[in-house]
Amino acid sequence: MQLSRRTLLTMLPAPALLAVAAPLRARAAGRPTATSAGGAAEPGADHAALLANTVAIFAGTAESNARPEVAAKLAAITSTARTRLAALDGAGPGELFKGVALGTSDANLNTSYQYLYEIALATRTPGPAASDLRDNVSVQRRVIDGLVLLLDTYYGDQSKGYYGNWFNWEIGISASVSRTLVLLKDELASHKPDLTATYVSSMDAYLRNGKDGDVDLDSRFHTGANLADITTNRILQGAVTGDDARVVKAIADQLTVYATVDPYHPRHGVTDGFYADGSFIQHDSVAYTGSYGKVLLTRAVQTVKILEGTDYLGTGNGAGTGTGSGDLVAVVRGWVADGFAPLIFEGWMMEIVKGRGVSRTATGYTDVAVVVEAVVDLSGHSTGADATALQGYVKFVRQTSKAALDPAVFVSPVSVARYADILADTSVPAADLGDAESHTAFNAMDKTVHRRPGYAFALARSSDRISKYEYMSGENLMPWFQGDGAHYLYLAGQDQTRSFGIDYYTTVSPYRLAGVTAPVETRRTIPELYGTAWYDNPERGFTSSSESQNTYVYFPRGTNSLSGGARLGAYGAVGLVLGDDVAYAAKQAGELPDDFVVHRNATATKSWFMLDDEIVVLAAGVGDAAGRAVTTTLDSRIAAASDAVTVTGRLRDGADWPGGGDGGAGGGGTAPGPVAWLRYADAGQGIAVGYVFLDGGGDSRPTVALDTVTRSRRVVRTSNPDTPVTKRVFSLSVDQPAGARPLSMAHALVPNATERQLKAYGAGRGHGSGAGRGPLSVVANTTRVQAVEHRGLSLLAANSFTPGTHRAGRLSIDGAASVLLRTSHDGTVSVAVCDPTMARNTVSVTVRGRRLRAVSSDDGVRVREVPGGTRIDVDTHQAHGRSLTARLR
Repeated sequence: MQLSRRTLLTMLPAPALLAVAAPLRARAAGRPTATSAGGAAEPGADHAALLANTVAIFAGTAESNARPEVAAKLAAITSTARTRLAALDGAGPGELFKGVALGTSDANLNTSYQYLYEIALATRTPGPAASDLRDNVSVQRRVIDGLVLLLDTYYGDQSKGYYGNWFNWEIGISASVSRTLVLLKDELASHKPDLTATYVSSMDAYLRNGKDGDVDLDSRFHTGANLADITTNRILQGAVTGDDARVVKAIADQLTVYATVDPYHPRHGVTDGFYADGSFIQHDSVAYTGSYGKVLLTRAVQTVKILEGTDYLGTGNGAGTGTGSGDLVAVVRGWVADGFAPLIFEGWMMEIVKGRGVSRTATGYTDVAVVVEAVVDLSGHSTGADATALQGYVKFVRQTSKAALDPAVFVSPVSVARYADILADTSVPAADLGDAESHTAFNAMDKTVHRRPGYAFALARSSDRISKYEYMSGENLMPWFQGDGAHYLYLAGQDQTRSFGIDYYTTVSPYRLAGVTAPVETRRTIPELYGTAWYDNPERGFTSSSESQNTYVYFPRGTNSLSGGARLGAYGAVGLVLGDDVAYAAKQAGELPDDFVVHRNATATKSWFMLDDEIVVLAAGVGDAAGRAVTTTLDSRIAAASDAVTVTGRLRDGADWPGGGDGGAGGGGTAPGPVAWLRYADAGQGIAVGYVFLDGGGDSRPTVALDTVTRSRRVVRTSNPDTPVTKRVFSLSVDQPAGARPLSMAHALVPNATERQLKAYGAGRGHGSGAGRGPLSVVANTTRVQAVEHRGLSLLAANSFTPGTHRAGRLSIDGAASVLLRTSHDGTVSVAVCDPTMARNTVSVTVRGRRLRAVSSDDGVRVREVPGGTRIDVDTHQAHGRSLTARLR
């Protein structure tokens, strides 16, 4: 069997890594192991290799730094150091660096340590040209003296430290200090021989969420990317002090991060990490591939590089082929193929997996530069087809990205040189790691990505398993509906900064994110409500890093269990029942303080059926149990204020869309009658999106708004610069007045639509003109079952939401489920079934009509004849949202 590029990259031997951890733990405890008895390398040799590898990662090597492509990176290192030295010279009272006041700000203390590291780095960076900073003992001693000052005045007394953010004390400061100790090891031994040991003791003392100054795998703080950061710091600390037990235990602890999370049998109770479907979760319930996930990716690849040439993970041959090192490399390759690549569209990291990072000014292109560097390095530790696939992906991202990637932003000069080598290698073709037509169900983190050559559609969901959003530290101030079916339609060939990123969240109302149903009300941000970046009530368990703060403020889960969907090849169905968050439920139960503010959601049952030319969206029961007005936003897009944005369309009676109204010129206003279709076009970007209103969606009278909006980027993040942004904001919505009866809606998003294409829907495909039964139709749209049929694709897709038997076309479905059925040209019927609640043991589906027999099926799928059709019983026990399939004939 010939393996595909993606398959080669997704064979994950994570259990083998856990097996490697056992002898490491024995070695850390001083017990003899088979490896040590067989003549492993002396720890001193391994430590020397660790230190040399670490310096090479951050400072480069003489060979890498002689390359002309690396010159810009070296210049950036030198320039940064000179800037820090100037700030060091200009420091005033209570400062080590000018403008960075110390004494009450943990963030400034962290920054001060980072600045010292950046100066030290420049003194250890080899290069072809002479530099007064390189090997400059005077400068190195200034850094060391700075370390002494910070220790004596702000860090060494643990009874006065540990204020503010735990991350700075346990990870951030330790990272800068540990790297500085490595870079200046020799000069520290000469100038301040006791300082390294003192700092290591202090760093242990600040590991307060650990155990006895070390990692605690049962701590909720020592998981995922955080655990990788902490253990990397401890590897460096052990190497620089000659403490082999620290090194080997840190490696063993870090290896636990690489095991695929089994949600039904979590190790140490940890749910943070990568899942079998490619999902990545941090903070127990936040979909986080695009922020913490890329941090973990970077740290994992750095671990491979730090351990190169040592015997800690196997043979020590440095080629990624040792027993443990090869397994680690293979695991991380799988992350790239299954976890990252589907979320990167033309060089842009999708918003649905960035948590509070969506409110930062750095773009999705910047996020992907981090991933590219990791892939570049990973390719250097891979061989054969795996190496070729990774190198081809690096080229593919560069070729398709609308932002030029500047390798000077890479962490390592060695990576810059390797990146240049990949681009220059004409034997490696540019190629994505996945298919151009694909559907990825990240059900473990309630996210879905649907891709076609001309677009990518990303959907953010939430449930009682996954958080609705993440707010923290004054970041992502207005996140309330980001997990309630918000979608992002990325169009090919477009600079995504012009449609999404920070300016999208700045100028689009948080109540009118694309795809969201929200009550008409005004909510206040956490700082507005409580005067601080969190709800402060220690007597009731609310402190800045408490579990209650996480549960109810920072990243609240929903109260709904149904969120998920089935995948059949490159097609998908997704269902979601909107629910309140856990804070609202707890407040109603009297479990939260009186002054804790909660919000009630609107109601809706929704489905998304993701096809080739269309994403069909059905909604039923849309309204509000509290009687408030409700807005359902079918889409929102932004454009430059100067772009020529227009909206055209046709009503069901054949009249043209009139335009005008409260949106001003260009097609705004409320429809005077039922609408057949609308088309949004932005001539400035050369893009268009169509909206087809389907039978089964009620009396479709949407409102179009085209407004020029100016807001500061600070409205979504307190630390953003107060930069005003002006955008033309398009919104297509269905508005319900207070007290209105629940509505049903049905429409299709048509990416890159032409007017001719949209007219065809109305004229010949039965979407409101009454002329002929076209290939796409709504089969059912209620709060019990929603289904569509596409006869051109021979595809029937259905979501059911309640107990009982539900009928949709040929399908009869027992209970809540998501089902896709497709008939091929040879008469073979393929069926995919998913349990979107993740709570059912078995899902049963009957295909009515002539009896069919099983040609092939996944394990746990049983097919049998029943009167009137064929019954498929699917074992969904502990499937965690995975689709199970059968082929019938």
